Amino acid sequence: MRPARRDFRDKQQLAEALAGAVAGNLKAGIKSRGAASLAVSGGSTPARFFKALSERADVPWDKVTVTLVDERWVDETSDRSNGRLVKANLLQGRAAVARFVPLYQGGTEPDAYAACAAQRDVPQPFDAVILGMGNDGHTASFFPGGDTLAEALTAEGPVVAIRAPGAGEPRVTLTLRVLLAARALYLHIEGGEKVETLGKAEAEGPVEDMPVRAILRQTQTPLTIYWCP
Repeated sequence: MRPARRDFRDKQQLAEALAGAVAGNLKAGIKSRGAASLAVSGGSTPARFFKALSERADVPWDKVTVTLVDERWVDETSDRSNGRLVKANLLQGRAAVARFVPLYQGGTEPDAYAACAAQRDVPQPFDAVILGMGNDGHTASFFPGGDTLAEALTAEGPVVAIRAPGAGEPRVTLTLRVLLAARALYLHIEGGEKVETLGKAEAEGPVEDMPVRAILRQTQTPLTIYWCP
């Protein structure tokens, strides 16, 4: 099952289209189960999408729980915090009433147990998961060379702590099992360099070299790739 791909002329068009798709996932979850959950990624790419999604008046935001796909183990006062990015760009305006469950739970060392305990309050499976991709082929915090990469890709549990040469700070990440259980799965990438990386990841080669291959090659959950120049 090959991923579907949608290409857009610019970042704003992509942001609006992805926001519309995810809003539809959330509304369907609320209609069916009375609540919905969303897991999002950090980095510089999703800010425009976050703002577009936050403006969706048709989403009953008070029934939505938002969490992160992964997080650097830093306080939200740090500009490296994904939680800070989400609060500043997504949990604004109409979406300010959504409930946010962070992965970072305090302390100096990554605490997968505490992050896992917090996730028990998040309705699962997720109604939508939005992933990003680095130019090294990582997604979530599945980094090449990560000390617990194998565990992150195979564990039954929901959260793994990980350190890797390209990750900067120590991190925690949702596991592959949890991500693939989502009702809708998206990969959001922008720019020529990222689409070149995607081409390499779609070629043959070990998952460990480009862990995003674990997402691209799986057949459990339909994946849609959103890309613009």
